[in-house]
Amino acid sequence: MRNLKALLLATALVAAPLQAATIGSMTPAEPVTAARIDALPGAQQAAWDRYLARSHALMAADKAALAAERRTHAASNPPSGPSGGGGMPMDKPATWYAAAQARRIAATVVSFQTPAGGWGKNMDRSGPARVPGQSWVPHENLPANAREDIVSTSEEWRYVGTIDNNATLDEMRFLARVQAQAPGKEGDALRASFRKGLAYLLEAQFPNGGWPQVYPLQGGYHDAVTYNDDAMAQVLALLADVAARNGDFAFVSAADAAKAGTAHERGIAVILATQVRIGGKLTGWSQQHDALTLAPVGARNFEPAALSSNESARLLVVLMQQPSPSAQVVAAVHGGAAWLRAAAVQGKVWGLADDGIAGKHLSDKPGAGPIWARFYDMTTGRPVFGDRDKSIHDDVNEISLERRNGYSWFGSGPGQALKAYESWAKTHA
Repeated sequence: MRNLKALLLATALVAAPLQAATIGSMTPAEPVTAARIDALPGAQQAAWDRYLARSHALMAADKAALAAERRTHAASNPPSGPSGGGGMPMDKPATWYAAAQARRIAATVVSFQTPAGGWGKNMDRSGPARVPGQSWVPHENLPANAREDIVSTSEEWRYVGTIDNNATLDEMRFLARVQAQAPGKEGDALRASFRKGLAYLLEAQFPNGGWPQVYPLQGGYHDAVTYNDDAMAQVLALLADVAARNGDFAFVSAADAAKAGTAHERGIAVILATQVRIGGKLTGWSQQHDALTLAPVGARNFEPAALSSNESARLLVVLMQQPSPSAQVVAAVHGGAAWLRAAAVQGKVWGLADDGIAGKHLSDKPGAGPIWARFYDMTTGRPVFGDRDKSIHDDVNEISLERRNGYSWFGSGPGQALKAYESWAKTHA
């Protein structure tokens, strides 16, 4: 009880009228490299050496396949049109997935699968199929002030295989849905593509059980164990469905289902291993954790290494969904829920307001809340906010207008996880 009171007191500083300050600078995350692997304990090195070698080989093979196509076909980029992902609805009646439109979209999905087995992000799959020589992933035209945020070994080779923004996972679920309405030879190509995607996810899993945002490895924060935007949570949800072999996934072999189940268990283990302890108490998780050390790390210039309320809430839901939770899982959920409760911000609103201040900002409103900051400092417990120049601030109203308007610094989403926790806690002391 004493420790919980201390945690509550530290988080109560959220509302304290302290002078705003720039409190630090963003430290970029480190990629997985041979030199860093050599610094690991000897027993861990062989598995990581093999992983890194496979990643390098797969990226080389992907690049070689595209180069071979372009020797006989003109280089082509994805056509302009709808972006942001999508085009693969999952809420249609079964008859829709047996019809021509769904089959055409599924064929387009198959055409954009990389040789390594994954898919890129932010492309509407209802468009035309890929042609030889065409990039598997659309080139991102980033604004000048955002180009430093994205780390890549090549300007033209980004997210060529990723779980970011539900990429790969949405494609696999859609293929499974369409193939269920094509049990004959017409569905064989879809099932083969799904199996290749499953092999890709299993191949991408780190030796410690986590997943990078991009695979083959791209470098920078993309190499970290990625909880950001629920990326790894979505991987685990898909693997759980595959392991159960229910519904759309009944076609999965027993061997592949077993592999999916094992990968899922290893994923749960790394979630438990990365939960941050502060003063001996379990709290939450960062958006991403270093692949080798599992320590919290930052991502884009304005995303510092810190506890993240949104990702922590989703991971608590993942743990609460385990059918027979271990004592360690139960302790993790109770600790994470206590931290979320303590981190709630009361009496504040975030957004546009008619108070003469430009853009989104945090303002007082008695009785409002709870809302949660996106990031919390792991030393003080206070919310922290990043800017494009890598500066870290303790007052969201002090960062640039562009970043205030362009990021979700506060939200009420974690409240849903706490509501689920109230029911879960009744049967898990």
